[in-house]
Amino acid sequence: MSARWHTYADPLSAAQACAQHIVGILEETLAGQDHATLAVSGGTTPKLLFDELVKHPLAWSQVHVFFVDERFVPPTDPESNYKLANERLIIPAKIPARNVHRIPTEHTPDQSASAYTHDIRQHFNLTNGALPHFDVIHQGLGPDAHTASLFPGEPLINDREGIAAAVYKNETSQWRITLLPGVLLAAKHTVVLATGADKQEAVHQVFEGDYDPLRYPAQIVTHHGRRVTWFLDRAAAPA
Repeated sequence: MSARWHTYADPLSAAQACAQHIVGILEETLAGQDHATLAVSGGTTPKLLFDELVKHPLAWSQVHVFFVDERFVPPTDPESNYKLANERLIIPAKIPARNVHRIPTEHTPDQSASAYTHDIRQHFNLTNGALPHFDVIHQGLGPDAHTASLFPGEPLINDREGIAAAVYKNETSQWRITLLPGVLLAAKHTVVLATGADKQEAVHQVFEGDYDPLRYPAQIVTHHGRRVTWFLDRAAAPA
């Protein structure tokens, strides 16, 4: 396992370090090419991360923002990952609208997943069967060790060829669109920000439990990703 974790005193300190790490990667990327790609996750923890990211004087106009997953709700809905990123990152950082690759939720779930897949294929100029290599993918972690919208028991956890798909979460009776494991594994860099005592057991299982990605989906990238760095607060860090 090549993944490593860093522990900080509190959620804000973890978010600050994570933001600095992401900006460093994006700066290095932009030094060698005219744009960079960043895929972001939703949830509560990213609010701190987005607030910290916009404090850095990066050439944000050269960054293309994608989404790791999205709830199947309108882009104005309070549960929308796009709405959160738009208000806390995209607008404050003045990222051009043409650089924002929102997961469309105006169609059926499957149509939305297909449209998002098409957008990614177009941007990365992919041939059939090829997967995109995002410069940075930011992932979160649920107390059940899910990441993206890949929940324990989800058959798509075994998919290594697809780009995006619709998944149904029974617990909330809600559709979601998510990037698939092959894309997460192909990222050039992965950062995971996880804070809070409710994440501690999940972090422990991801790093120290038996490898069982159908039970602990976040193990996939942590065990097999390319450059994976975790940022934790003390409450989330393994005891």
